[in-house]
Amino acid sequence: FNFFESYQNKLKTTINSEEIGFLSTLGEERYLESTKKVHQKFKSKKLFFHVGIGGSSLGPEMLLNALGKNDHTHFEYINNVDPDAIEDSLSKISNIEDSLFYIVSKSGGTAETIASLIVIMNLLSSKFEISPNKLKDYIVLCTDEKKGDLRKLVSDLNLDSLIVPKDVGGRFSVLTPVGFFPALFAGIDCDMLVKSAAQYGEELINSQNSELFKCASSLSSHINNGITQTVLMPYSSKLKNFTSWFVQLWAESLGKKENLSGEIVHTGLTPISAYGSTDQHSQMQLFMDGPRDKAFFLLNVQNFGRDFNLANKIDLPSFQLLSKSTMSELMQAEYIGAKKAMSENNLPVISISMDSINEKSLGQLIIYFELLTALMGEVLEINPFDQPGVEQGKVYTKQILSKN
Repeated sequence: FNFFESYQNKLKTTINSEEIGFLSTLGEERYLESTKKVHQKFKSKKLFFHVGIGGSSLGPEMLLNALGKNDHTHFEYINNVDPDAIEDSLSKISNIEDSLFYIVSKSGGTAETIASLIVIMNLLSSKFEISPNKLKDYIVLCTDEKKGDLRKLVSDLNLDSLIVPKDVGGRFSVLTPVGFFPALFAGIDCDMLVKSAAQYGEELINSQNSELFKCASSLSSHINNGITQTVLMPYSSKLKNFTSWFVQLWAESLGKKENLSGEIVHTGLTPISAYGSTDQHSQMQLFMDGPRDKAFFLLNVQNFGRDFNLANKIDLPSFQLLSKSTMSELMQAEYIGAKKAMSENNLPVISISMDSINEKSLGQLIIYFELLTALMGEVLEINPFDQPGVEQGKVYTKQILSKN
């Protein structure tokens, strides 16, 4: 059985279809160029509110957590309808002229995002006396190019807007204007992000020795041996939000009731978020001695942007153990130790290594997991690009609201 030959053409057919554009849109310069133009208009803003939910927020939060390097702008995320959290975020406004609200919803009708926008518009009107014709100085929308309530609002209020490509689902949208706009305010090189993701994506799809197909083949074998969960554990605090992004990508894409033939299968690989070395002191006990139903992605960062020497003259064993090391060497030891312990306990471990965290490596990491998700959809014989399981709750929410 040749896994590459069995699945490469299937993956290519999917990725090249008109409905799936998370890789092909990387080659469309208009998305980044239009984002740069809007950024240029508002680049002096010092307080950036990113308003969205799910893929409309998790991707940007992940990007900025990993790569953000511009202290000029402070970021607040309004990513839930918790009124206490929203009040805490909006209370950060000291000068409304320094504030910008970026509202992201592909459909243009996401209830949670619309609710937050209503709160923001009411605040601008009542507290800051901003008239409707001046909202364009404070609000930018990102939504479908042609349809939806937010697209109509752009026209009604003459707002600046950006596009969520119609062939890119929300959980795959981080390398579109959804993520580009806040990333530019954070001093992130979006050109390098896009270039590296596009180049690496093509390499992953076309090389028989690709880590993409090796990983999917390994996961396929583990599934046949009873694995139902996957743990992503990067050894870096800067990649902690990457695990949250991965959880949505993996869960919403692969957790499906029916396969492509309409058979009831209830399949999926439940994602678990962890990060080293912190979770070696919390979840690791379960990972090591608990149910043997998990595969592990261990993500190693070889070089950090800074380091601390642990040399000291305190004559106590725990202090002297560390005295010849640096903090990054301790992190490496934690990673190697965990990997060795897991392997000796016959836990399925998939190791991923990156030299350092930068635009090139993160672009590669993003496209790797997006393509892996698409490929695992082929392996599981399900559609990884829909989310029927979340629709029923939305219907009930609207029914409840309509009775108020």
